[in-house]
Amino acid sequence: FPHSIHMLKSKPAARVALSARAGRSRPRVALRAPVTPAVAQCPFASGTAPDRSQSGRDGSSNVTAQAAAAATVAPASEPEQVTFGGDPWEDERWQGVKWTVYRGKAYDMTPFYDAHPGGNYLLNLAIGRDCTALFESSHLRAEVAAARVGRLPVLEGFPVEAVPPSPRPNDSEFYNAVRERVRKEVFPEGEKAIAKGAHRSGGNWAVFTILGTAIAGIAMYQAAPGALTGAFLGLCGAWIGLTVQHCANHGALFRTVWLNQVFGLMDDLIGGSSLMWRYHHQVSHHIHCNDVVMDQDVFAGMPLLRFDKRLPKQPFHKYQHIYMWALLPLMQIAFQIGDITALFTRDTDGAKLHGATNMELATVVLGKIVHFGGLIAIPAYFHGIGAALAGTAAYILVQGIVLASTFAVSHNVDEAKLVEDTTGEPAERDWGYQQLRTSANWGGHIGNFFTGGLNLQVEHHLFPAIHFVHYPAIAKIVEEEANKRGFHYASYRTLPEILVSYSNFMKEMGVAEQEEVEPRRQFAGLAGALQ
Repeated sequence: FPHSIHMLKSKPAARVALSARAGRSRPRVALRAPVTPAVAQCPFASGTAPDRSQSGRDGSSNVTAQAAAAATVAPASEPEQVTFGGDPWEDERWQGVKWTVYRGKAYDMTPFYDAHPGGNYLLNLAIGRDCTALFESSHLRAEVAAARVGRLPVLEGFPVEAVPPSPRPNDSEFYNAVRERVRKEVFPEGEKAIAKGAHRSGGNWAVFTILGTAIAGIAMYQAAPGALTGAFLGLCGAWIGLTVQHCANHGALFRTVWLNQVFGLMDDLIGGSSLMWRYHHQVSHHIHCNDVVMDQDVFAGMPLLRFDKRLPKQPFHKYQHIYMWALLPLMQIAFQIGDITALFTRDTDGAKLHGATNMELATVVLGKIVHFGGLIAIPAYFHGIGAALAGTAAYILVQGIVLASTFAVSHNVDEAKLVEDTTGEPAERDWGYQQLRTSANWGGHIGNFFTGGLNLQVEHHLFPAIHFVHYPAIAKIVEEEANKRGFHYASYRTLPEILVSYSNFMKEMGVAEQEEVEPRRQFAGLAGALQ
């Protein structure tokens, strides 16, 4: 839900100025409270690593005592000022180069651009940034994919130190253990089957069930537009948004690239933007889940909704657990304003559109024309403006409620919002552990079918490029591996149960005193390099 309230927010005061591009400053966060150190090699935090060996929903973290003891934290100091010899986003030498940084080296992706098995629409996300987390979390055969990157041309003289470093999923012992078991147990056919895309298949029956329902909804609405048919069409649109477009834009719905691209465009048909979604969702949210500086889903609800105690508190936030339900229907409208704004600024507020092509940018406009043409213009022409407006209002209301209710709960419950899990430098965190600790599941197979696996949010965040039909099997492995290490695995039996927990969390956030955002490295001369 928070990523959709662009219409309701100003530039959030809680966003550290690190994330603006040169020439576009963002407000800095007030630094007032003691810093809680992260369990990582973080030279910018003070104190000693906390003992996270006790697990549970009481707010305690769950890194083992051994890991905590092994972590070393340097004394506190002012945020390091990183200097470098050039601005890769502005220097003429790198203009027109499809550059990316992977594990400290800069590569030219041009030779691989049209040969990427997942399609260049996903490769575009890596252009102009450190792609390590994007890359490693999207490939089940990590060693094979890393070897292919190593054959790309290395860009000599490239100012790698100017590019904010990404987390490194392959360095997570927990993630590696889970991934190895998934390869062997969920896909026992072997490496050749995975190479052919077995992890991107198995759910065609679900896809065509959803599409069949949506086609029926479109036919009913065009034949008799009104509140009832508009509401049903809103349900269909939400179902596509949760399942088909979501999985396809991760490149996980089909083995075939062009099918994933086509079905990803269904986000545009239901009122969103597949391009903006990929940048905001995959580059910002998935990589930096619940990071108050980097994850757009955390701060985009401001000033009306406060999803983190590190964000500024307003007097009216004490009522947010009540009035937030009235904001849900505004989600679809917020999409429109956010998409158009990002089209002109080339910035989704959580990630800059460094690699977006002109064709991709055109889909934003074309998608809006098709969406509103089918939702308002055609029904108004044949059945009158009154019927069209009634149907449109019902569509927006129902779609917003369904999407917001299912999205918001995934990362906004007490056990998924421990500040110490998202402090320190993002690149120095255990990425796999962060995804586990900042996400919460609910339901099982039925919820998985109706939400495209978004009810199993932990598994989706660990394996976004795997088809959602495999998540129930993966969930058993993740929970077992988490339990072995004493990590808390957040799971609720039903959607109503987690909705109650979400409401209680929002009530708590409405009155919690503001906490500090730990100082982070600033990149001299590049106010805008973070994304």
